[in-house]
Amino acid sequence: MLNLTTPGIFFSAISLILLAYTNRFLALATLVRQLHAQYIDKPDTLLMAQIRNIRKRLVLIKWMQWFGVSSLFLSVLSMIFIYIVHENIAEYIFGLSMLTLLISLGLSVSEIHISVKALDLRLSDIEENTQNK
Repeated sequence: MLNLTTPGIFFSAISLILLAYTNRFLALATLVRQLHAQYIDKPDTLLMAQIRNIRKRLVLIKWMQWFGVSSLFLSVLSMIFIYIVHENIAEYIFGLSMLTLLISLGLSVSEIHISVKALDLRLSDIEENTQNK
């Protein structure tokens, strides 16, 4: 039996997740501006690899946010159906809410994986420069 508090619990969790996603986006936006200035000043293949990496991450963050917001929307919709006493529909909608949150979290794991690759690019560049000296 689903009651109003069950979907309501999602509100704080999803809000915090969306805040984390927004912080990732803002960090990437700052990095894009820095890389753009560096590339204009001195084009480099390492910079291009980082730019391609960031583009993938931005797409993932967009979809992470989309599925996160969809999860919150479906939670609210589920609460409405509970309120108007349509529990069966509310349960299905809440199930969809959990599914969209799961997709959002899965995309987040993918974005983290790509982020680690970006850091590996930087570290390999530092290691190569150290070995060449």
